This record gives sequence, structure tokens and C-alpha cells, in this order.
Amino acid sequence: MGAGIAQVAAAAGHPVKLLDNRPGAAEKAVEGIRAQFAKLAEKGKISAEAAQAAGARLIPVEQLADLADAGLITEAIVENLEAKQKLYADLEAIVGPDCIFGTNTSSISVTAIGAALKRPERLAGLHFFNPAPLMALVEIVSGLATDQAIADTLFATAAAWGKTPVHAKSTPGFIVNRVARPYYAEALRLAQEGAADYATIDAVMREAGGFRMGPFELMDMIGHDVNFAVTNSVWRAFYNDQRFLPSLIQQELVDAGFYGKKSGRGFYDYREGAVRPTPRIEAAQAPVGKITVYGESGAAEALAERLETCSLSFSRAPANDGRIAEIGRAVLAVTDGRSATQRAFETGVANLVLIDLARDYTTAGWLAVAVAEQCEPEAAQAAIGLLQAAGFTVCRLADIPGLAVMRTVAMLANEAADAVNQGVCSATAADSAMRLGVNYPQGPLAWADQVGLPTIRTVLANLGASYGEDRYRISPLIQRQFFAGKKIHD
Repeated sequence: MGAGIAQVAAAAGHPVKLLDNRPGAAEKAVEGIRAQFAKLAEKGKISAEAAQAAGARLIPVEQLADLADAGLITEAIVENLEAKQKLYADLEAIVGPDCIFGTNTSSISVTAIGAALKRPERLAGLHFFNPAPLMALVEIVSGLATDQAIADTLFATAAAWGKTPVHAKSTPGFIVNRVARPYYAEALRLAQEGAADYATIDAVMREAGGFRMGPFELMDMIGHDVNFAVTNSVWRAFYNDQRFLPSLIQQELVDAGFYGKKSGRGFYDYREGAVRPTPRIEAAQAPVGKITVYGESGAAEALAERLETCSLSFSRAPANDGRIAEIGRAVLAVTDGRSATQRAFETGVANLVLIDLARDYTTAGWLAVAVAEQCEPEAAQAAIGLLQAAGFTVCRLADIPGLAVMRTVAMLANEAADAVNQGVCSATAADSAMRLGVNYPQGPLAWADQVGLPTIRTVLANLGASYGEDRYRISPLIQRQFFAGKKIHD
């Protein structure tokens, strides 16, 4: 990370000094960065002259005293509060009064780091994402004592370096590491309740939700030692708030030393000769029965368009109690956070099949479904056949409230809304951070606006009622905007 930040700054035209406490590490880093500049020149992304000039701006140094003339010092040392406090306290005695301190911490309180300084106002978070040269997002994190002018200078600096900076307040996890927790937590709960195997949930989140990686493969890539530690850190920092509750499944992996790709085993087996499991999809079924599409919701319109494309005849009817389609005796509806079995009982529609949220029902290749316990097997087969005829690869999950994509998006939006409501960041910053920092297909608040706050609120309320847990409490911001008849971004 340190080398990546140095590469970004040197490419932007700054002389950059690199210091490492390991003998020879700074020199090796400089060589590696210069090699990266040479590769960029070979690919035609920068000129040979620019690569040579950028490489010449890198200067390895051996002691803190060599940094006396620095205008900005960024650390990327071990994630330890005392170590960071000592480093910056030592630097205060060396650098000039105008030097800015930009900590690259991903989880430690900027306020706490600054508490050890004589001039904590000069310290702010300058949080890059790995790999720094490629990832666009930089979180500019203000501690309690941070001077706004310092935060603004770092914001402008990151922008001048070609990054997309966002302001954040120093609270646990800042923006990305806080708002991202439900992406892992809801998947882990789905697995713990037997909704489906890891490969199937990953496939649904990628192919229906539009996420670049499924939650289990992403945790394996990050490393469970790291991901679980961040979850625990955020959970403890929020005084054991159930919304951030760590998972026993991940605890077991960490205890076993199954950290993911780095150790050869995680949710998946990466050892030589291991076979990657395939998602479980439904066998082909025939769409038997008269087809009716109800209402004009996004899901209904997309289904109608897909049925027309495959020349399957159907009729249209006005909206009727949330159903989007019927085929024979089967009724299809988009999940509202209740299990299919509960909804079938409460509505009196026994042959109920629920479909999950899709990023775009018109183009999605996969779709998850849940079938009510009361549903006749023939009705479930007909509903699945209808979706297959419309071009969906169908994955049947156990009858879990909210299915996979819908409950995850609702919880991501809820957490982002809470961060905005608590003054951590703006709605625009939250959406930008999640798109650029973790490559979400859409910012969670913009996604909630697209799905509709009434739907998100209903899903959260039903999840809370189903589980009886504070974990699914609805953010005051969502409540307020809903009652005002507004979107989050209004």
C-alpha cells in the first residue's frame, strides 16, 4: 500500500521520499515502482520521458530526520494505534509547522491517533484502497480535532492525483468498511440457515445482483483473518450492535486457519487438484398453464418483455396484491421480506412462489426463487418453467425471509442511510464510496431510490418481524424520507 501511494504521488509530479523500518525495503520499493512506470510506458499509457521523470522523483531515505522538509507525510504502517501515535508524535518534533499528516488507517480512529499529538488539527485520514494506483476512491477522514482546511487540502490533493475523494467523519469503519458489513453478514446468515450452498449464493449475487464478486469468494480473496478482524473491530466499536454481529461460520474458518486463497482453503478449496463447486440450478421445467402478467412494476414489465421475446403468449391484468404473474395455479411475486410460507398463509395464496430482486430484470441471466411450503409441486414447477422460458437460470433457495439480493440491498441501503443520518458522510459520498471502493454495481442509496423506499422499508420491517432482532431496525433517514414521500437523494 505504501508503494502504491508513493507511485500515485510521484506520477502526479511530487518528489516522494520513502522510509521503511526494514533495511533495504525502501530501496526495493523504489525499484519496484520504477519498474511499474516502465511497464506503463511499454504499454503506451505514459511516455518514456514521463516514466523516467516519475521514477526520478522517488527517493529512498533511512531515518525520520530525512523527512524534515516534507509537506505531507502519509503512513501505511501496521494497524496499531500505539504505533501510529508514536510515529506521528516523533514526526512532530522533526517536521515544519505546515506539514500535514495523512494516516492511511482503514479502521483506527483518526481522533484517537491525533490525541497523542501536540497539534492534532494537522492530522486527517487519507485512506486509499488497494491497489492504490488503480482504485479511484480515497476517504478523507476528519477526526474530532482535524482542521477543516486540512481535510479540504487533502481532498483537493487526492482529486489532483486523479482520485475521487469523499469526506467522512472518524467513526468505526469510516464509510466503506462500515457500509459493506451487510454484504458479508447477510450472506453468512443465509448460509447458516441453509438457504443454499456458497457457490449458489455467490452466483445469485453476481448474476442477478450484478455484484462483481459473490460474498464468499470475496471474503476468501480478502482473507478471513482480515475480514473477520474488521467485522469484530466495527462490532466492538459500536458497543456490540447486533447489526454488525460477527458470524460463527467465519469464526470457525479463522480458528481452523482457513483464511481463503492465501492459505489454500476458505469457503472454497484452492489447493492443487481441488474441484470448484458449481451452483445448483433448477432442472428444466415446462411452463404449463395460462399466463397472466399483473401490473406495471419493473419486474412485471421486464417479464412481459422477455415473454414477448421468446414468443410465449400471455395476457395482462391490473395490479393485484403484489403479484406480478400467474401461470396455471401458481402465483409469482417479488419478495417483500417475508418468507413465502408466511406470505402464503397471510394472503391465502397457497401456490406462492417468490422471486428475488435483480439488478435489472430485463437483462439478468439468473434469478433466485423461494417456494411456500403450502405450494403444490406442480404449481412450483410451472412457475419455475415460466421463468426459465423467459430466459432466467433459476436457483431455488430455501424459504428464507427476503431471499438473497433483496435482503442484502435493503441492509446495505439501511447502513448507508444510517451513516448519512449520523453525519458520517453525505448520501452522494456514500454511494460514490461503495461504487469506487468495493465496485458495487450501484450506490446503495441510489439503488434504494430505484427499488423504492416503500419497498426497502417494508422488506426491513418484515425481516425485523421475522427474526425479532434489532439487527433489522430501520434507519431514521429512511423512515423520514418515506413519510415525506421523498427519495434519499431528493
